Amino acid sequence: MIFRAYAVAYLLFLYAPIILLPIFAFNDGTVIAFPLQGFTTRWFVQMWTEPGLGPAVKNSLIIAVSTAVISTMLGVLAARASTRYRFPGKGPVMGLIMLPLVLPEIIVAVSLLVVLLGIGVPLSILTIILGHVLMTTPFAIAILSSAFQGLDRSLEEAAHDLGETPVSAFRLVILPLVMPGIISSLLISFTLSLDEFIIAFFLGGTQVTLPVYIFSQFRFPASVPVIMALGTILVALSVLLLTIAEYYRRRGIARSGAKDTGGFL
Repeated sequence: MIFRAYAVAYLLFLYAPIILLPIFAFNDGTVIAFPLQGFTTRWFVQMWTEPGLGPAVKNSLIIAVSTAVISTMLGVLAARASTRYRFPGKGPVMGLIMLPLVLPEIIVAVSLLVVLLGIGVPLSILTIILGHVLMTTPFAIAILSSAFQGLDRSLEEAAHDLGETPVSAFRLVILPLVMPGIISSLLISFTLSLDEFIIAFFLGGTQVTLPVYIFSQFRFPASVPVIMALGTILVALSVLLLTIAEYYRRRGIARSGAKDTGGFL
């Protein structure tokens, strides 16, 4: 009974801000407090008239799409190598690749900032993409490793017996089987990049992403209700993408016959 009450209290503490976000987004008052002043949708309308929102959304979409594609491509190669082949130093190499999962993000951001400035690379959208790829590639590898581990090696051997080269067998046989994992990796990487703040804040220079724009607007009390409306849309989009990613992840596990070790939702 005690553990159940603790679990309920913990979940309420964890998700209460997300629940309150749309409530205040539809509140007619400019002060984020109870009691509510009435129902309105004007903050959602006013959101599209903000001058800096458009460029921030454009930058975030460019970064998120680029990050998702690059990290998934790297994830496919790394997951394939780690599940199919044995090579010297495999454990340390994979551990080094997965290290960003356990490192504090602000440490990674500051380290990248020092290195990039030290070698003379100007801060731009490209540097944000590099940082996001570093952070999202381990997630892509974790997802794709589950997909590759459940593959039946006899299918690939049968393709070789029928005259396919290793490259064509991988393209025609392996990739279609792991496609649900690839889609899941793309969606997860896109969501993580779209919501990421610390690396974008340190490595963006004059290029503002959506999370950085939201952070900057909290300095102006009149803009807070508009940010609540924008946050509501972002939360709904993130939940939708994560749900789709989890669906494809489970579909890939069911297709390959691998054991489900837990999901994202």
